[in-house]
Amino acid sequence: MNAKTGVQTNHGSEQVYKIALTGLMAALSYVVFTFLQIKIQLPGGDATSIHLGNAVCVLGALLLGGFYGGLGGAIGMALGDLFDPVYITYVPKTLLLKLCIGLITGLIAHKLGKITETNDKAHVLKWTILAAIGGLLFNVIFDPLVGYYYKLLILGKPAAELTLAWNVASTSINAVTSTIASVAIYMALRPALKKSGMFFHIK
Repeated sequence: MNAKTGVQTNHGSEQVYKIALTGLMAALSYVVFTFLQIKIQLPGGDATSIHLGNAVCVLGALLLGGFYGGLGGAIGMALGDLFDPVYITYVPKTLLLKLCIGLITGLIAHKLGKITETNDKAHVLKWTILAAIGGLLFNVIFDPLVGYYYKLLILGKPAAELTLAWNVASTSINAVTSTIASVAIYMALRPALKKSGMFFHIK
């Protein structure tokens, strides 16, 4: 048994466990994004939505590290786009941006804050909040911006500028709610995972 995680016996089994949990995060983000979103129809047949899918990207990065957590959230939300005729053309954009949310969150939480290497609750809470804000602030800036140029230059949608303000508003709302949700869930899960021996120490 690995002294760090309490569940893995070697590096190979740890990777398998992480991959399995990445799949779980992908399924969770798909369900949250697809079935719990509030879709807002926009001019030109486009749409934006209020959802907590980004919270899964952040939570995954806090639990599994930036790459695995971001990948899980990105895959799940990209599948949500793929099966929705309104969003299907945005699959590449979703994969890239949601993975970046995880990578930035993981960088702040684990490389800078080292939240899995301490039992100081105040320290963990501070860096968990900073990590969530960092990852989601990136999304607030780049999701509407990349979305605008993606629609205008790649998809050739003349109404791109008409939807930009709506996308900024919805992305900002999503960032606030996802920050609150991901931090609250992580802080609640952390002691339970430690007690059960399923807590990853990420460097």
